Amino acid sequence: MFRRLLSPTRSNSFFLFGARGTGKTTYIRSAFHPDRALYVDLLDPEEQDRYRRNPGRLESQVRALPAPVEWVLIDEVQRAPRLLDVIQRLIEDGSRRFVLTGSSGRKLRRGASNLLAGRAFVYDLFPLTAPELADAFDLDEALRWGTLPRVFALASEEDKQAYLRAYTRTYLQEEIVAEQIVRRLDPFRHFLEVAAQSNGAIVNFTNIARDVGADPKTVISYFSILEDTLVGFLLPPFHRSIRKQQRTSPKFYCFDPGVKRALERTLTIPLQPGTYDYGRAFEHFVVTQIRHLSRYRYPDWRLSYLRTGGGAEVDLVIERPGMPAALIEIKSADRVSERDARGLARFTGDFTDPSALCISRDPTRLRIGSVWCLHWRDALVELGLG
Repeated sequence: MFRRLLSPTRSNSFFLFGARGTGKTTYIRSAFHPDRALYVDLLDPEEQDRYRRNPGRLESQVRALPAPVEWVLIDEVQRAPRLLDVIQRLIEDGSRRFVLTGSSGRKLRRGASNLLAGRAFVYDLFPLTAPELADAFDLDEALRWGTLPRVFALASEEDKQAYLRAYTRTYLQEEIVAEQIVRRLDPFRHFLEVAAQSNGAIVNFTNIARDVGADPKTVISYFSILEDTLVGFLLPPFHRSIRKQQRTSPKFYCFDPGVKRALERTLTIPLQPGTYDYGRAFEHFVVTQIRHLSRYRYPDWRLSYLRTGGGAEVDLVIERPGMPAALIEIKSADRVSERDARGLARFTGDFTDPSALCISRDPTRLRIGSVWCLHWRDALVELGLG
């Protein structure tokens, strides 16, 4: 088992959200001693049915617990959302502290979870990161198969392909159909493939709507579903005005490279260094690593991208409270040149003393004008994320 970087509170109840397969159950069951915690598994159909029919059963259980049991762990709490009324009462009277996990926060964030506002903190768990994997990490394997924990227990390529295909089907069947998030599954299934193919690109809602046979408002709601179920995220364009930022198009990234490849049905296609597809996969990897690690360590950081009307672009702008902004250019090359840093250097005058980093696979540390050129591992350390 890999040591996770997530460090939730031990003095307050909290939600732990994460997409399916990120290791939430493994994490909470290893983090809390079984003699000091009651574990409730709502993925068990019988258990789920009992608590749905009688939410008050939980209150009776908790009040009967022996003194050493300090925590109540409820896995997939969105399966029985009425439990949150009971949990609120138990938190308020100090009966116990709760850990509430969920792979779909949509129902909770838009409904009953508001009852717990301020009473339970919120954390997210992501696929494994390079620092968590340590010596077990291999870049080309991560680009091809992603970093969901289950992938590392599978030895053959065939098994990894089968797992990731099954993962996408499980998402459709259990997170979308069971939660009744969409009324018609076929357009949404087509949308998932198109969204995966658009990974890392600026989202054109109208074009995607035309491709999947839906209207733009429906496509916007589909992207919202991916964000709410933590299967993807939108990277907004940078602008010092939040209002202007909200009126321009974001980029979309799937939360895991392997799941992205499964959704677009390219798992059997190898990724060759030096190709366009490899470059896109490397950029996807770096963006998700920085996002996930920063959410663990610096949750107040804000990530965006910057693009001018003329097409010049900064892959990532990281606004760090109390620190200069970091401007990130991502190149998959194993040897960078002055040309790779030139575009980024043009933007440094628009910020106050920014950190400008060209991130690549080149192991040699270089300084080209105002830009530091770093291997991606060194860049994570430089940013305080390694």
